[in-house]
Amino acid sequence: MAINATGDERIRVLVVDDSAFIRRLMTDILSSDTELEVVGSAADAFQARDMIKSLNPDVLTLDVEMPGMDGIQFLSNLMRLRPMPVVMCSTLTEHGADVTLEALELGAIDFVQKPMAFNNAVLAEYKAEVTAKVKSAASATIRGRSSPAPRRRLAASAEIPTVAEKHTADVILPKVAARPMAPTEVVVALGASTGGTEAIRHVLCEMPADAPAIVIAQHIPKAFSGPFAKRMDQCCAMAVAEAVDGEPVARGHVYIAPGDRHLLLVREGGRYRLRLSDGPPVQRHKPSVDVLFRSVAQAAGPNAVGVMLTGMGRDGAECMKEMREAGATNIAQDEATSVVWGMPGAAYEVGAVHALHPLEQIAARILQLAEVQGRPRRAS
Repeated sequence: MAINATGDERIRVLVVDDSAFIRRLMTDILSSDTELEVVGSAADAFQARDMIKSLNPDVLTLDVEMPGMDGIQFLSNLMRLRPMPVVMCSTLTEHGADVTLEALELGAIDFVQKPMAFNNAVLAEYKAEVTAKVKSAASATIRGRSSPAPRRRLAASAEIPTVAEKHTADVILPKVAARPMAPTEVVVALGASTGGTEAIRHVLCEMPADAPAIVIAQHIPKAFSGPFAKRMDQCCAMAVAEAVDGEPVARGHVYIAPGDRHLLLVREGGRYRLRLSDGPPVQRHKPSVDVLFRSVAQAAGPNAVGVMLTGMGRDGAECMKEMREAGATNIAQDEATSVVWGMPGAAYEVGAVHALHPLEQIAARILQLAEVQGRPRRAS
């Protein structure tokens, strides 16, 4: 069993990619972290199958598209026969996005995009993302796995480090004091990250066609947010689409933040509209859950229901607390059903959450809370 310099057990990683260059790049990146050990690399699914049996890795990085047996077919077989943490390596194309989303549906924990450039700044950010996501995968809850919980648990504050400056929601929307707000239509604000695409699908597919409007900030690249919204629209009774700047918010609709914009809710009289911002990343994310939640606190206040699903890091925790202070009722996914209990755990720790629920109860609880929030009351 591999031990690092501090005496801790290292996470054993198998790299699977048909490109020798990517195999070497991933091996170098992962091997540079003292908490990780690359136990081997495979050029195709058949090599990977044999190496998994002989090496027993903790985490697999898997190319989406490979010759012979592609990544999706291999992943499908793997999650059926030997469920384990998998991080997909994807290209920034529409096809790459669709295949990656299918991989997440099959049980992959997360994905990283293959770099389009190889300068020092890009590689530094890429290294931080890859190592953080592999560590997160090693501690994740694996669907269909019968073995005990993983030995490693990420702290709620664990997140992807980066060389870029870390901003708060103040750079997009300054914090203001809560003010009296008249009753209006209920709106649901939802945030998620790692494991979130599947958690969101589970929630949305249980919502009726006339459910209250839902605004979503999911950490996802621009190339993926459009295909993700389309996939959700195909399987849900509600109408699901990428958010459009200036669009009015309507009951029975779900609005997903584009992968390169912040999503904000604004109030115009008794109605809501969407605003998109091209400002800097907040909590190192764009879209940021903090930005969405602060805007909902200020625009909807007690007319809102906040929901935090699975995800790595702390994005959304502080501004979900602002939602609660403004009168919203907030819930979060519990640890047992979260792929990574980072964002829900952080929100719970700061007192932003009224209650925790398993994923299978979230949709029903949203509808119950929306009914309560929507009952006539005096403006306060």
